[in-house]
Amino acid sequence: MSQQEFWNSKFSREGFLYGLKPNGFIASKIKSFPKDAKVLCLGEGEGRNAIFLAKRGFDVTAIDASDIGLSKLKQRADEENLEIKTICIDLNHWEVDSKYDVIVASYLHMYKEDRDDLFEKIDDSLNVDGLFIGEFFSQKQISYNSGGPKDLDLLYTVEDFKSHYTFSGAEVKEQITILDEGKGHQGEACVIRVFLEK
Repeated sequence: MSQQEFWNSKFSREGFLYGLKPNGFIASKIKSFPKDAKVLCLGEGEGRNAIFLAKRGFDVTAIDASDIGLSKLKQRADEENLEIKTICIDLNHWEVDSKYDVIVASYLHMYKEDRDDLFEKIDDSLNVDGLFIGEFFSQKQISYNSGGPKDLDLLYTVEDFKSHYTFSGAEVKEQITILDEGKGHQGEACVIRVFLEK
């Protein structure tokens, strides 16, 4: 099953699987964004982070493999009179063609063997002094029932990030949090929070 088929099956249901609120960690970091920042949302799904950021005046582009997820994003954006650029592509096939001030991601399901390539693309897409901010499910999430894949190869360790990102402004922390993100993410979870300044 392709990424598009997998996510379309999830996003074709009524409503918004992960709710309408942005990821709490990403939302908590917007004071760090440069004014009028150009922001890229990776694996953005139905658009909760993109909508939140566009409402605050940022220039937002959203990438996702699911055309159904992105159509829900576009519908919400039209209702809110927001302009958000969307790109429908599997992140494994994404090619860098623009620079961004900030790149955000929440719970990217990326196989371990594909991450180095993705991290390189993120590096290449960030402007000097750019920020990469994300929340990811830890491998310890396998013991929780609050959401996320049940495949260790789709879950992350702190070392996954620390081995690649050697920026002086790198913060990578594993912690327990309580998720309240639609039907898809509810309850206690173990996550890795990443805040990197290039």
